[in-house]
Amino acid sequence: MKNDSVIDEIFSEHGSLSEVIPDYRKRTDQLQMSKAVNVAIQEKDSLIVEAGTGVGKTFSYLVPALLNGGKVVISTATKNLQDQLFLKDIPKIRDALKIPVKINILKGRSNYICQLRMENSLIEGQFFNQDDASFINKIKSFSDHSSTGEVSEINDIPENSTIWPFVTSTKENCLGQNCEFAKSCFLIKARKEALLAEVLIVNHHLFFADFILKDEDISEILPAADTVIFDEAHQIPNVATIFFGENFSTSQIVNLIQDIQLAAKNISKNLDKLNIHCKNILMFMTELRNLLGAGNDRIAFSKIPNEVLFTQKLDEVCGEINNLSDFIDVHKEQSPEMVRLYERIKSLLRIALVWKNKSSSEDYVYWLDIYAKSIQFNITPISISEHFKKLQDKNKGAWIFTSATLAANQSFQHFQEIMGLEKAKTLQLESPYNYNDNACLYVPEDMPEPNTEMFNLALIKKIVPLIQAAKGRTFILSTSLKSMNEITSFLKDEFEKKSIMFPVLTQGHAAKNMLLDQFKTHGNAVLVGSLSFWEGIDVRGSALSLVIIDKLPFQSPGDPVFESKINMLKAQGGNPFMSLQLPQAIITLKQGAGRLIRDEFDKGVLVICDMRIINKPYGKKIWKSLPPFKRTRDENEVIDFLNRL
Repeated sequence: MKNDSVIDEIFSEHGSLSEVIPDYRKRTDQLQMSKAVNVAIQEKDSLIVEAGTGVGKTFSYLVPALLNGGKVVISTATKNLQDQLFLKDIPKIRDALKIPVKINILKGRSNYICQLRMENSLIEGQFFNQDDASFINKIKSFSDHSSTGEVSEINDIPENSTIWPFVTSTKENCLGQNCEFAKSCFLIKARKEALLAEVLIVNHHLFFADFILKDEDISEILPAADTVIFDEAHQIPNVATIFFGENFSTSQIVNLIQDIQLAAKNISKNLDKLNIHCKNILMFMTELRNLLGAGNDRIAFSKIPNEVLFTQKLDEVCGEINNLSDFIDVHKEQSPEMVRLYERIKSLLRIALVWKNKSSSEDYVYWLDIYAKSIQFNITPISISEHFKKLQDKNKGAWIFTSATLAANQSFQHFQEIMGLEKAKTLQLESPYNYNDNACLYVPEDMPEPNTEMFNLALIKKIVPLIQAAKGRTFILSTSLKSMNEITSFLKDEFEKKSIMFPVLTQGHAAKNMLLDQFKTHGNAVLVGSLSFWEGIDVRGSALSLVIIDKLPFQSPGDPVFESKINMLKAQGGNPFMSLQLPQAIITLKQGAGRLIRDEFDKGVLVICDMRIINKPYGKKIWKSLPPFKRTRDENEVIDFLNRL
């Protein structure tokens, strides 16, 4: 195969990589993966690779991707990996191979200042608070002197500030080439540069939201790609499911009404009729939300309380939106902005009518995300495999999927069936780290069933001695926010009773990066997090010695999309637990377990407090899927191990 001997040389002990990487060592699995990716690229094939922590998968796919040339699109799940690829990994490979390739990162719209919306906001001067009024001038000054217009470069305005929607665009409100600022638009400039890049880095959401489904302006980027690489590919099914469906929300309608009223001031003197339509829509939407009770929830259409009344009220909302559409139609030729508003309202009305009439096929599930003051209406495909196959058919290049967690019980069947990749080649590479000597997996004795009220109290009694032996330096990973908060409360009480002074940090009390910085700085802290802390977290060395997982992460069957998948599999005569619920739980568990050992020198203990891994028949499949930890049920052995650390 072409490039095989070149790849051998690059990854050899004294090869090209050794010249740019200090203390470089040849890794057999890394070389094996690189050759497999090379074959897939040259044969324009699909390849799925699970590469355990330490294999070095990033260099494994970058070397053949750059050697084979052509347009390469790399999609990742996290900004950290995007930055690492752009700032460190690809420049190193480029230097090692001495190949002058142009690389770029393309981000979503919300990452760039929209000059039109910024200028309109300056003129209107209507903000949510005084901070926004001061921030707008800082943003204007930045915009006037910036070459990129990237929001991330403005350091003294909080990420969660309410000013950002006033100065960034969405697909719905962007005027594109009809905008008066089109020639200087930061987003258009970024996309033009992306077209020129030989290696383009995006995230999964942008890949599906803009490249595939929504954004015709840059639809030429994907068909031009010779190689598409999904790193952190285990997240692709969830992300793709969102974007292969459709949705609209009452918040989206409110934003549309605000934009219409603002634009109409300049084109119509008689606004009474418009204001009546807008007032009615807002009133009907409030009544619609009130029908669903207080609190947040996620429910299928079939489980909506007062379904008949809810549908009637939704009819009233759609009727008034249609009236609003007729009003805009009369005035739409008076400005490019009114034309865009007309397109927005017709698009929103189309989705609303599909949702209301359930006029898509039975392969979709209709459901609601209910928030304190708004509702999101979702149309989601139960299966994405056919959608993804069509996507691949549009682009006949190579498709590479890689992650540390794609297989369950040594099989890729779950991932392949979800993605429609049954014919893809697969490769599983174990982590080269010495888990048996450096790490221990402990399942405590005598834990109650995980669904009992006493479970978290029993968990605290079991883990506090371990935390003391580890001198803090602990992650507690919970499967739900409710359990996370209860564990935090019980843990603080127990620490107070025993005069244990370790700091307790909890997800949600600060930004994720800030919590991690605090965790590392303290050196003896306990960090309690829910599912967003199960992956993408990298704490190396002695700062983290103990990872505790409360329960096996089975997804709640109450989720409307997940419940529909289960029902579909049952109707087909399948076993949804073995083919869907268990593999999905294993992959998530592997992500959580992966927080413990991040390099070859790391040592520590993984604790799984759920007895089902021992006493249920399917527990063996879970055991076999985890790295080869030394395993024990003896608490004293675990404490001795931690004390030796």
